[in-house]
Amino acid sequence: MFGMTVEATTVTTVAVVVTMAGWLLGGVEGREPVLHRVGGGKYTWTTNVNFTDWSIHEHFYVGDWLYFGFDKRIYNVLQVNKTSYDSCNENDFVFNVTRGGRDVFNLTQAKPYYFLSGRGFCFQGMKVAIFVEDSPPISSPKISNHSSSIQPLKPLSSLSVLITLAFTKIVLLN
Repeated sequence: MFGMTVEATTVTTVAVVVTMAGWLLGGVEGREPVLHRVGGGKYTWTTNVNFTDWSIHEHFYVGDWLYFGFDKRIYNVLQVNKTSYDSCNENDFVFNVTRGGRDVFNLTQAKPYYFLSGRGFCFQGMKVAIFVEDSPPISSPKISNHSSSIQPLKPLSSLSVLITLAFTKIVLLN
């Protein structure tokens, strides 16, 4: 870097590397993770909701979260495979999401996920298929038209900037 000492150039290079690493590790790749409220509302994991219609109008990406709001005394949330989803079979579930009735599930892979409510409610339409994609390119982020059912999660980029600033200050003072 022109006109800079070797020490200042090193500090600047380290600061840039730390910031970039923080952005990459913090998930800031042009898009923040999104919290999708399944069914579109706060307590909409229930009967009489068209989950298929809801899910086809959402865009799900790796790192996003699903929020299931429901009465746990009546309903549950089970992650199942496609065969169990199609037949409403709750016996061979992959994972029981149910904890307290306001439960979240992290979409960690680009693949289809299938959820249903047991106790016979799947036959009343309480099931949803979620098709998760890799993150979109930085130049073309996709935004859901149903803003009431999604909430951006805060990225870790602020933390990486603070770490970079603190590191730079420490190095410059020494």
